[in-house]
Amino acid sequence: MRLFTAEYAGLFDVFLPGLAAWRLPLPAWRLIESLPHRGVRDVGAWDPYNVTEDADLGMRLARFGYRTAVIQSTTYEEAPARLRPWLKQRTRWLKGWMQTWLVHMRAPRRLKRELGWVGFAVFQLLVGGTVLAGLVHSLFVAELLWELAAGAGDPAALAAVGLHAIALVLGYAVSIVLGLLGLFRRGLLGCAFALALIPIYLVLLSIAAWRALFQLLRDPYRWEKTEHGLAKSSRLAQRAA
Repeated sequence: MRLFTAEYAGLFDVFLPGLAAWRLPLPAWRLIESLPHRGVRDVGAWDPYNVTEDADLGMRLARFGYRTAVIQSTTYEEAPARLRPWLKQRTRWLKGWMQTWLVHMRAPRRLKRELGWVGFAVFQLLVGGTVLAGLVHSLFVAELLWELAAGAGDPAALAAVGLHAIALVLGYAVSIVLGLLGLFRRGLLGCAFALALIPIYLVLLSIAAWRALFQLLRDPYRWEKTEHGLAKSSRLAQRAA
């Protein structure tokens, strides 16, 4: 739960406001209810087959010349507190990002023309890059461990392992700093100790990414709903009690 809090704080209080300030395209990310109906109609609403429709809609708005901003508000939602519901949720989100990338890249020249070179690059890094990073992370960690075991006693091999380890640590550091900034802005630095688990968290995200890829190939429109009503503060739980 604390890692989820840190991740969302970094996302909504640091990363997305930064993209919005630079007027770059960004997924709507849970903010569809804040969009004007006219704008939604103008872009053809959202893709009913995309299981992460807000990501697709954010890109549609950018392609039609709309600017997406981040409002100073908070959307309170119940985060999955157990591994299995969390894994299903992240699988659905990542599968939707895969669908978003594939759909918008059907005509890459048109996409580049509508988003511009900068917007096109942001789309590749943000949507495609997030999915790719999730898929390769577990492979990278596995390769690093293999090289470490196979190169024991070989200085040259250990030097290569050291370079790979530095790249991995730098990636973890970016995630940790982003989470720390978000927690600081939220006044929730008491949750910061959970960021020490970022390496495990990212491996779990990688598992979700591979699960999403297999689902995309076998069952692309499967929608794994996130179960709510488990938290003590949940209104569903209170009504059930």
